[in-house]
Amino acid sequence: MEEYTPKNPDTENEFTIDQEDAIQEVIVEGPKHAKKSNKLIYYIIMAVCLVVMVGAIVYLCWPSLFDSGKPASQNEGFKTPSTPTETVETELPINPIDFKKLQEQYPDACAWIQVDGIPEIDYPIFMSQPEVDDNFYLDHNRDGESDRYGEIYIQKLNYKNFSDPNTLIYGHNMSNGDMFGTLYDGSGKQFDNQEFFDAHRKIYIYTPGHILEYEIISAFVYDNRHILNSFNFDIEQEREQFFNECTNPTAITKKVVEGAELNYMTDKIITLSTCTGNDATRYLVVGKLISDTETQ
Repeated sequence: MEEYTPKNPDTENEFTIDQEDAIQEVIVEGPKHAKKSNKLIYYIIMAVCLVVMVGAIVYLCWPSLFDSGKPASQNEGFKTPSTPTETVETELPINPIDFKKLQEQYPDACAWIQVDGIPEIDYPIFMSQPEVDDNFYLDHNRDGESDRYGEIYIQKLNYKNFSDPNTLIYGHNMSNGDMFGTLYDGSGKQFDNQEFFDAHRKIYIYTPGHILEYEIISAFVYDNRHILNSFNFDIEQEREQFFNECTNPTAITKKVVEGAELNYMTDKIITLSTCTGNDATRYLVVGKLISDTETQ
């Protein structure tokens, strides 16, 4: 039988050195692993928060990055010029002439004329119907009644929209100043006066949907030939011939802008034509188109 050896209470719970080290490692390493795990979770949370914050900033500062699929019309009012020289598109200006109302009452009215410096010239322009004589408005008023004053008118050899190389506009030279009576009276006034000619150089033609601005380049006495029948403005040579006569008239009574030029290939002109009191001559005021503004 084995000999019984009583336990020593003082040594019963003692450990070897190796056992103590192992226990110490467990006690120490456990918390270390816990701390490392907590830090990792902390870093992940911080990274997620940073990504969310950056995304929010980008979304707020550059919303267009997220709106590219919206219709372009939603942004039309906020567009700016792509370059400093471009003009921001705005609503079309209102045409000062109510053509709907005018043509409801006078169907033959096709345009309106105003001349700078001559407030009396502020008239509708008429063109007779296809089946009616071209010169109907020479001696008829807008109501169709016989009238020696007539109206301001153009002929059917021209287009109503003033797109021809040369549009002739006719009006009587009335002694009381009506119609084209203030263009020329032979007394050295109005466009026959150099100072007046230099100071008033604009003619405005209003048509449905457009404002046409013309710069007066010459005013002179011409012979009484029918210009649109005498020159075929569809032929370059004939167009050039008349344009040269406008910039270099041979008449004694004339006013011409110094250095005035007309390009017969591209320029468009209007010619105001009225009588002089001499059946052999007419007085012409020629304007070159410099602006065509589209209107409502």
